[in-house]
Formats: sequence, C-alpha cells, structure tokens
Amino acid sequence: MNYRPFARTGVKVSPLCLGVMNFGGRSTDEESERMFDMALDAGIIFFDAANSYNEGGSEIMLGCLIAERGVRDQLVITSKAYFPMGEGPNDRGNSRYHLMRACEASLQRLGVETIDLYQIHRPIFDMDQEETLRALDDLVRSGKVRYIGTTTHPAWLVMEGLAISERKGLARYVSEQPPYNLLDRRIENELVPLAQRYNLALIPWSPLAGGVLAGRYPPGGIVPSDSRAAGWEGMQVRANEQGRRAAVQLAEIATDLGITVGQLALLWIMHQPGITAPIIGPRTPAHLAENLAVLDMPPLEADVLAAIDTICPPGTALSDFHNNSGWMKMKVG
Repeated sequence: MNYRPFARTGVKVSPLCLGVMNFGGRSTDEESERMFDMALDAGIIFFDAANSYNEGGSEIMLGCLIAERGVRDQLVITSKAYFPMGEGPNDRGNSRYHLMRACEASLQRLGVETIDLYQIHRPIFDMDQEETLRALDDLVRSGKVRYIGTTTHPAWLVMEGLAISERKGLARYVSEQPPYNLLDRRIENELVPLAQRYNLALIPWSPLAGGVLAGRYPPGGIVPSDSRAAGWEGMQVRANEQGRRAAVQLAEIATDLGITVGQLALLWIMHQPGITAPIIGPRTPAHLAENLAVLDMPPLEADVLAAIDTICPPGTALSDFHNNSGWMKMKVG
C-alpha cells in the first residue's frame, strides 16, 4: 500500500477512504462487517463517518467494529457535524453550542476518546466563522479532536478560515471534503489550487457520481427501484440525462482498458493533482471489491486522460453534485 501524507500533519492515510454512510442503514449489519474487514485486509486505514448518517447509526456500527477488532490505534477516523440531530433550533449548525455537544455525542457513539479529523459538514454564511473555529480549537486543546476540516465549503470561505486561524492563533483547517468526479470538475478552478498552495488535504466525496459512473443509471431516465435516486429527489437531479450519456462514453474508454467505468473513475480521481484520498461509499461487499481492485492498478496514461477531458473538460460540469450545497450554482442541459 502506498500511503499518502495527510496535508502537513505528518499523518499518513490510505489512497482510498472508506465512507460508512451505508453502515447501519442501507447495508445490513453483516454486509457492513464484511466490508470493514475487507477494507482492513486491503490496507485501508482511513474511515469517514458523520453524526447525521442514519441518525447516528453509522457511527455506532463503525465504533462497534473498531472495538471488536481492536484496531483503534491503527486507523484514522473522521466524523462531522452540522445537520439536524434533533428537533430543536440548536440541534444543528456550526455554533459552539451545537458543536461541543455534537462532538461529545459522536465520541460516545464511536466509543473512542478522540476523533482524528472532525469536520464542519456544511458552511453557514450568516454567522462569524471565528465562533466555529474557537469551538473547534477548544476541542483540539482538550484532546477530543486531533485535526479539523471542512466539507463542501467554497474556496473563499476555507481561505477566510485559514486567515482567522493564523491571526488568532487557533487550530487550522487541514482538509476539505468536496464533491468531485468525472461529471463535476468545478473544484479544479479555485479549490484545488488553494489546497495545493496552503497544503490542505482534499478528500472528495461521490467519486463515482452517486452510482452514475458505476452504470447504475443508464440513459433514458430510468430510476432503479433500489437506487438512492428512488428515495431522494436530489440524486435524481444529479443523475441527469447529460451525465448518463457521458457515463456511457466513459464506459467505452474503460472497456478498451479492460476495467469497469467505476474503476476508471476511481483511477482518474486518485491521481488528480491535489487529491489525497477519494471517499468510496459502497453498499455491498461486491461493490467494495470492485473499488479496492484499483489499488493494484497503475495511473492512467496521458492519452486516456486526454480522451476523458474531451467528455467533461477540466473545470466544468455535466451534472450538479453541489446541488445540496446552497452556494454553487449551475444550469445543466
């Protein structure tokens, strides 16, 4: 396994991160257990969770597996806070009031003393970011959190956070977790250069475009009954016709290479400039096995990268994977 540096922290992580959003939810307990063990056997040491995944069920499942296998000290564990975890007006958001309580709850569900990377799941624009950073700094100083990061934040807001931390002597963001895949490449315009200049780790979510780049959504608007799009309108927006047609073109390139289109998508993103580790979110062990196979594959050749760029050029998008961010705007079609 070729472990990669995690920003400027000195920590090393695997080149793929296992997202556990399906643990305690769409994946059965048996499937979750099997995927956890498969990831460990493959050398994956990076696991991504959030308090809102399955109302805390993902953290509980991950915590149980870590304890049962006795592997806590071998892993880099992340969690996040922002989304509602109750009906009260302060059971959400990025305030000190919410974050301090949310972190304590995540620690209990995970059954650990420290969360390695604690991330702000979404930005809030009508509050002072210093409030959030001071709360995160206290969590770091208390030993409950090792490092802090953001998720789906605009580049300018990440830069503002870095500036506040430097000016006030607070804990500094070390990572950003954006949506990024072969159908939505907009982070290449500002976020990737920012990350490279200030040594931030980028750990993209949805590298397979929510299954569009795994062949789950063929052209014609069909929505499989067991797909995420069947239960969430936001995924229907992402699985648009333009993206589906592009996935077919990408599948032709993959076939020529003797791999699946999902493996092509992962190989591409794993070796993109500025990327530390894409987050895979398999629902079944079979899905994970296909993902893990890319760890033994060489990077894509220049002619293949050029062919990919003709389908979705650098810095552009065919599908909108920022459609729940609230700040990135796009007209597709």
